[in-house]
Amino acid sequence: MKRLLLCTLLATHLTGPVMAQEAKTPTDAPAKPDPMRTLVTVNGTALPALYGNFIRQNRANRNAPPEAMTDEAIRDQLVSVELLAQEALRKELDKKPLVAATLDYQRKELLGQAAIEDFAKTHPIAEDAIRKEYDAAKAKAGENEYRPRHILVPTEKEAKDLIAKLTTGKKAKFEELAKKHSKDSSAGNGGDLGWTVPANLVTEFAEALNKMKKGEISKTPVKTEFGWHVILVEDLRKLDFPAYDKLRGRIASQMQQQQVRKYVQELTATAKVE
Repeated sequence: MKRLLLCTLLATHLTGPVMAQEAKTPTDAPAKPDPMRTLVTVNGTALPALYGNFIRQNRANRNAPPEAMTDEAIRDQLVSVELLAQEALRKELDKKPLVAATLDYQRKELLGQAAIEDFAKTHPIAEDAIRKEYDAAKAKAGENEYRPRHILVPTEKEAKDLIAKLTTGKKAKFEELAKKHSKDSSAGNGGDLGWTVPANLVTEFAEALNKMKKGEISKTPVKTEFGWHVILVEDLRKLDFPAYDKLRGRIASQMQQQQVRKYVQELTATAKVE
């Protein structure tokens, strides 16, 4: 069954090297090493320490072992990269169409990343906006957390027949009927959807769930875009919604990315694209 996430995590991980930023160091704190100082010179070409930082960050992202993070290891790779680059230029490989196009595209990607970082820096999300979004999410989540089971069938008649089997005469077991008749991916688990909040579910399903008690089976079928549902509330408990401080970073990140997407859409709307 398709679910809607309460707080969608939309964090986008930008690729490529981390952009260098000027650090403001208090006068009473030790000065940070200059990232543009020369780390090594190869055939007369001076390479800044910043290049070594790129290599170190990339290795850290891949969980490289400690021996790969030493200054000597970083310096050795930087030398190798430079020597290979010089050799490629000597052979004029940069003039090959595919290589040239790749270099140009990567440059554009990096510039795009810089534009996004600059936009995010100059358009911070206000604290009161983050708080408002948190309060809305908390209100939408409701007071209870549910563990529902359901049986999804294509017609209302099938759903009504199942309700009758579950509530009259020699009552059938919900799990067995779900495994046999449900068209949802949860059928193999007897229709068990696990612990969730109504806000994570499609509207019609959520509204029905909010009106039910523990152990109750829906008296009438519930129709959604996916078909007809028979619902059982296996269990319910009070929702322990995370505190503001626990979710603040995620919410701010989500709002920031929504803002960036809007920014890109505005650029697209005013651009001449043929």
